[in-house]
Amino acid sequence: MILICVVDDDASVRNGLGNLLKSLGYGTVGFASGEEFLASSASDEAQCVLLDLKMKGMQGLEVLEHLKAAGKPIGVFCMSAHDDELTVRRTREAGALGFLRKPFSEQALLDSIKQAIEKSV
Repeated sequence: MILICVVDDDASVRNGLGNLLKSLGYGTVGFASGEEFLASSASDEAQCVLLDLKMKGMQGLEVLEHLKAAGKPIGVFCMSAHDDELTVRRTREAGALGFLRKPFSEQALLDSIKQAIEKSV
């Protein structure tokens, strides 16, 4: 089963995305912080990570940098309500496959997951 991790400090986002993804047949695990995600075995097993940029504690860009330094080939899409050009560029430079501006459509989410899965194969 394809595993998708949702890393967001907002429980309603984690739960909403998790429920949607489960209804579409994906396995999902939610994490309230970047630290919690990086410490879990899911950081080795996931094919896709939906990563919030603005969280308490470790920020999304820091999580991306840790994944890149560890050589983990996970497809990461960053999520944020703030999508200024500099932020989007920095996420790409840090290794993200793309950027989802909150709120995003179900189709944008599905397209992102497909891209991440293709990268991980």
